Amino acid sequence: MEQRKFNGDRLKKARIYNGISLTDLAMQADIKKQSISLYENGKNVPDHEKVRVLARILGFPYDYFFQKDKIKAYTETTYFRSQATATKKDRAAQSVKLEFVSQMYETLWNYIDFPVYKDPKLDFIGYDDPLDCESQDAIDEMEEAVAKVKKCWRVPSGPIKDLQYLLEQNGILVTGFSIGEDKIDAFSQRTIIDNADVFLIAVALGSRPECRLRFDMAHELGHIVLHPWSEDIESLSKEEFKARERQANMFASAFLLPRDSFSKDVSQYPTDLKFYLFLKKKWKVSVQAMMYRARQLDIISANQYQYMMRQVSKNGWRTKEPDDIPGTLNESIFQGAIDLLFDNNILTPRSLLSDFKRHGVTLYPGMIEDLLHLKKGTLDIEDKVIPLFRIKNTEDTE
Repeated sequence: MEQRKFNGDRLKKARIYNGISLTDLAMQADIKKQSISLYENGKNVPDHEKVRVLARILGFPYDYFFQKDKIKAYTETTYFRSQATATKKDRAAQSVKLEFVSQMYETLWNYIDFPVYKDPKLDFIGYDDPLDCESQDAIDEMEEAVAKVKKCWRVPSGPIKDLQYLLEQNGILVTGFSIGEDKIDAFSQRTIIDNADVFLIAVALGSRPECRLRFDMAHELGHIVLHPWSEDIESLSKEEFKARERQANMFASAFLLPRDSFSKDVSQYPTDLKFYLFLKKKWKVSVQAMMYRARQLDIISANQYQYMMRQVSKNGWRTKEPDDIPGTLNESIFQGAIDLLFDNNILTPRSLLSDFKRHGVTLYPGMIEDLLHLKKGTLDIEDKVIPLFRIKNTEDTE
């Protein structure tokens, strides 16, 4: 029988998951900060009561702290959209959450034939100099990169009807999270599981409109296909990071608003803001993003673009455009996979949770539902009580 030992690394991961510092956890648990540090580094072991206190504060099951990681998940790089405003603690918490998602994905892989990531294998150089980042050469290189991705993924011309489905169809996992949108609006991550790459995109859910969610997903796709994933993002200079963000924005714009078909549409009334609102329903992209793309394609001049942006500000559209309603994600690929397993009596909520636990993922059902963007109640466990009596058949007594 395998001996259960306290796993200090799991304590650290649970603390980071909650965005709690060592100092804050020490104060809440009434345990010395140095002691918790020793627990996390495996140099000391807390007694039973202290583990119970830590588990309660962090909201993790008691058993979680006594498991080994059966599935090795290692996050090398994470791209955050709002890198400047998100604290390192906020970013670390979200990265840990996606590691859990990756581990559960690996468990479900034993049952489900998920789409494999289809790598377009781009040879992208990029223009990092602010003076060259939107030059014609930079625009042409980006157009070529987008064309290669669309050819590899067989994306038809015109508006992309369901971007989330397109990403998942080509092996990129998409999930949502709830956090202050002024801190983090979206991020992408590569997690290495048992020497295999898993790419994930997470978007903030709440008040963000559908067109913003779509642009966020396309932006993160830009990072996935354009940029190297073996480097430390934290080591990039501020200007280097800004260049990466500009490139991802250019990719998203070209991906969602293809040169030929969008140009044909917008050229009809290129300076009419009401016409852009009309096009917004078709392309599902914000008015401001379409104006930016029209300027990039030289359909409107710099002076026209600046005048139109002043009109946008005057109308109060900078932060909220007309027809903006909170967007949401489709049913997640995890929901579809789990429903398939339940409907075919391959697993039950109880056996799935046991399987997750067997692979080292011991979390409360509600936590898993949030992480996998499942419908509330998907993992509810109902123990049916078998009645001890039944109604008599009156025919038996005659």
